Amino acid sequence: MPDEPLVLGIETSCDETGIGIVRGHTLLADALASSVDQHARFGGVVPEVASRAHLEAMLPTMRRALDEAGVTLADIDAIAVTAGPGLAGALLVGVAAAKGYALAADKPIYGVNHLAAHVAVDTLEHGPLPASAVGLLVSGGHSSLLLVDDLARGVTPLGATIDDAAGEAFDKVARLLGLPFPGGPHIDRSARDGRSTIVFPRGLTAPKDLAEHRFDFSFSGLKTAVARWVEARQRAGEPVPVAEVAASFQEAVVDVLTAKAVDACREHGVDTLVIGGGVAANSRLRALAQERCAKHGITVRTPRPKLCTDNGAMVAALGSHLVAAGVAPSRLDLATDSAMLLTTVSLAGDQPTGDRTAEARA
Repeated sequence: MPDEPLVLGIETSCDETGIGIVRGHTLLADALASSVDQHARFGGVVPEVASRAHLEAMLPTMRRALDEAGVTLADIDAIAVTAGPGLAGALLVGVAAAKGYALAADKPIYGVNHLAAHVAVDTLEHGPLPASAVGLLVSGGHSSLLLVDDLARGVTPLGATIDDAAGEAFDKVARLLGLPFPGGPHIDRSARDGRSTIVFPRGLTAPKDLAEHRFDFSFSGLKTAVARWVEARQRAGEPVPVAEVAASFQEAVVDVLTAKAVDACREHGVDTLVIGGGVAANSRLRALAQERCAKHGITVRTPRPKLCTDNGAMVAALGSHLVAAGVAPSRLDLATDSAMLLTTVSLAGDQPTGDRTAEARA
């Protein structure tokens, strides 16, 4: 095996079928097939539709990735696949495919954590992670802060959402404003034409909340506040200023995210903040994070928007990191875990089989 392993990554945790190939920290291929258009009319992801779409997209997406990288399956040193968290059926499609490819090509397989992969993908743009960093993960299903000392061995969760994640709130508010699904990009674009003049609540930032939930997030109350504001305008027969509402809502979200992320960095003496997940593509989040971190000498690392959303490159990047660190591969009968905890970066060879969702939630 060469000094830098050639790793193939498979991602199917939600509505994106992603196949990525990396050598070390160099991205060679990032093929993606999205089923988002099939879910748009429902206003959210339908698990059964997503699973079927993964089945249909797997082979052509794999062929595109191998062709783009100019390699064959025989050239691959290891296969990494998202084993959790995510939609149970969608995860099963990806893991089953990874097992088939691993068995056919006699390659080791690594079942990895989708959230940890969102941190690892930054190495494809900015090189190895520092000795210690704080990760801010913001997506449709997760809003988390974590301390990253050794990504290959595990991370330390500092806080998480206690209700709606940031991306989920973006989708729900977009629906209130008549904007298309997924809501994040549309609210971001709409907000550029408006001003943040409406004062919406900042969840879990009051002194009484910080004592217990200093690094946790809550966006359910914010979503409700926006809904009530919009309904009041409609009852009064007044037009809803979509751009103004979008800008004010977005500001409330990114204000909390960046304030808590900077607080976590200062509390733990860390000078690097890594932002990942689909919401990390938000232009206002990026700008405010840079502004606030600069005041405290904190470096912000955020991958380009295409690598923020779910993709196979991030899974391959984490797999490459695990191989280089000498982490044992998973068993060929590795399980999916739709509620995998952040403390588990990869499923090592001694992990039990069978879906551990119930155990993780117990």
